[in-house]
Amino acid sequence: MKIEDLKGKTAGVCVSGGLDSKTICCVLQDAGVKVKAFSANVGQPDEKDINDIKAKMAPTGVDTTIVDVTAEMAEICFETVKCQAMYDGGYWNSTGIARAVTVQALLPAMKAAGCTVLVHGATGRGNDQMRFERYTNVLDPQFSVYAPWRDEELLKRFPGRTQMVDFLAQRGITAFVGTKKKYSTDANLAGLSHEAEDLESMETSMRIVKPTMGVWPEEAPDSVEKIVLTFEKGRCTAVNGKRMTPYEVMLEANKIGGRNGVGMKHALENRIIGTKSRGVYEAPGMEVLSWGLKYIYEAVMDRRSTLLFQQLSKLVADQIYDGRWFDPATRAARAAIQVWADKATAEVTLGLYKGNIFFESLKGPEASIYNEADSSMEASDGLNPHSSQGFAEIQSVEAKMLAKSGQIEA
Repeated sequence: MKIEDLKGKTAGVCVSGGLDSKTICCVLQDAGVKVKAFSANVGQPDEKDINDIKAKMAPTGVDTTIVDVTAEMAEICFETVKCQAMYDGGYWNSTGIARAVTVQALLPAMKAAGCTVLVHGATGRGNDQMRFERYTNVLDPQFSVYAPWRDEELLKRFPGRTQMVDFLAQRGITAFVGTKKKYSTDANLAGLSHEAEDLESMETSMRIVKPTMGVWPEEAPDSVEKIVLTFEKGRCTAVNGKRMTPYEVMLEANKIGGRNGVGMKHALENRIIGTKSRGVYEAPGMEVLSWGLKYIYEAVMDRRSTLLFQQLSKLVADQIYDGRWFDPATRAARAAIQVWADKATAEVTLGLYKGNIFFESLKGPEASIYNEADSSMEASDGLNPHSSQGFAEIQSVEAKMLAKSGQIEA
């Protein structure tokens, strides 16, 4: 879709209040497009007041609607933790999680305002363009999508930020190029992703990032902080004995994990479009909650369940990354994982220390298949050690035949 295709239509522009957002809204208005701006409150910790976006967009003459999705963000965080769905390199794909929630919430708001086109400012080199487009098509096939930074006309007109500043200045809108940033950041309740600029060089340390949700490990306290997490059917319902809503749990876990330097990850990930992308991620709350649930899962899963769970977990992680949260495969995988989550009711205590998470204790779950007596190396009423003799002999039959047949290479 090109900009001329939008003339006379009403477009809903996803905005952040920045230079790009202002430029896009003004350009569309000049092209004869009716423009309405929308933004989602996804619990971004780097935004002191979400309503500031309205004030930032006001000079463009466009009204901005803020949709609060903090509760929905907490829910998808809980679902992602339940699935232990970490992407490439083992990090929490906070941006991918947020896009599903954002589009699902903004589309109805845009439709109610008479919009028929969703406009996003994602780059034509990244993942978000795919997520915005796919979620729009899946959730409302009649809705169109316009990507300004894939439109050749706009790319020629605005090759850089200086041209945007000059364009806005001609309309009496003050904007600045600003000093060159070391990296760009996308934030929400689940965490922050930092990428681009200086981080694009593999010779640049990930430690140029200044954590927003916490601190680097060496700046964390010099003592272990214990945190008690109560899980009911795979969902954390209380922190340190205090019952909380999912949103409150995320805020508390983020705070406690962050101050102990937990959840800082580096990834050289595989993008949807086939390129590699480097990112530094912080997600203290997701990391803390996932380790608590991991210890419970270990107690209730047999070996084959663990293998299947790991496969399903990876599938869900890939689906989130690819913008496929609402796909049938994702729903099926989540439903299967719920089989184990239903048994994950217990109280787990963790020790947090300078970026590390230690196991302290586990009370429950009732469905645990761990038996201390059977596992004991001491004399007990558990498994009779002589019972293993027959099993060992059966295994040796196969081992000897593999050796004799020449199939074993030592």
